[in-house]
Amino acid sequence: MLSMIDLFAGCGGMTSGFVAAGGYAPVMAVEWDLHAAATYAANFGEGHMRWSDIASIPDEEIPEADVIVGGPPCQGFSNLGSRDVDDPRNSLWREYLRFVRRAEPAVFVIENVDRFLSSTEFALLQAETEDYELSAGVLLAADFGVPQRRRRAIVIGSRVGRIPLPSPTHPRERWHTVGDVLRGLPEKPLTTALPASVVEFFGRELPGAFASADLHIGRTPTALSLERYRHVPPGGGRFDLPDELLPRCWREKKTGTTDVMGRMRWDAPSLTIRTEFYKPEKGRYLHPQWEPGLSGHRVDRPITHLEAARLQSFPDSFEWCGSKVEVARQIGNAVPPSLARAIAEHLKPYLTGESPADRSCDLCRRPRIVGPPR
Repeated sequence: MLSMIDLFAGCGGMTSGFVAAGGYAPVMAVEWDLHAAATYAANFGEGHMRWSDIASIPDEEIPEADVIVGGPPCQGFSNLGSRDVDDPRNSLWREYLRFVRRAEPAVFVIENVDRFLSSTEFALLQAETEDYELSAGVLLAADFGVPQRRRRAIVIGSRVGRIPLPSPTHPRERWHTVGDVLRGLPEKPLTTALPASVVEFFGRELPGAFASADLHIGRTPTALSLERYRHVPPGGGRFDLPDELLPRCWREKKTGTTDVMGRMRWDAPSLTIRTEFYKPEKGRYLHPQWEPGLSGHRVDRPITHLEAARLQSFPDSFEWCGSKVEVARQIGNAVPPSLARAIAEHLKPYLTGESPADRSCDLCRRPRIVGPPR
């Protein structure tokens, strides 16, 4: 088994993918948010999860590991953030590197928003990892089995020779779609609340642990919101609303923010699932079912937490801890497990000494053709 450390682990999207790939065993995970740490513990065990500020963990408590993975907080780099070069969250990658120096992994993986690769911090990271050969680029989650057009920067550092970024496992014609993961779920959620259950982790009592089916919860939209939803076709957004239904801010802003109040399409991946996917005014989060005409069948609601988790490629066996808002934040912030799994499978031959060529066709899910010996 290859030992791994997951830093800024969140609810465990990265660990979920690596464990699903087989051959990896987490020996430490670090997460400062209590509810995300509890969700991780519910799925992968409490013993190796450190609910803590990463900076408070002393060097002597960092174990050796074959692989370190993690996504330092990205708000300082994100288009949705302040883009403040002095944002203290930007320097958390230095804590990540402290773990790398102490654990001495053969490989490390950093996941972040695509703007990270053009940041001053990334340039500094390159200068401070001279012992590792770096590969960096932007991967599209849909190319790796995730039903979502989510772009993420991936940096692979290696002491076992340069490791290129993985090639897509799902070409465009084989992308998973919204319909692949949402069809068959009840169109009308039966409740707007999570079950009244509690669980204890780290000596604290908190909501959970909830089965994925518990997350199929609805909202109670206003009559005005329902009227707005009714006008938006698949792939549409705020520009499909009549003027009398537009709030003043949208009426006066004639360009940009095209995906807000948007409706998904059955036959395409979703756009990026963010932390407030339950608010259609934040993005293209309306349920894809919509037929034209007065009698057309429509599902006028935002996606549920369960549907968002599926669009992030979490398995239905995953369990969750926290309030509705806290679970939504965990879902939106997570690394999609299917993307993480593709990275884990790509790394494995380099870590075990197996020729990468022996596994390349496994990633494409087709047999490798072996010719006669020369």
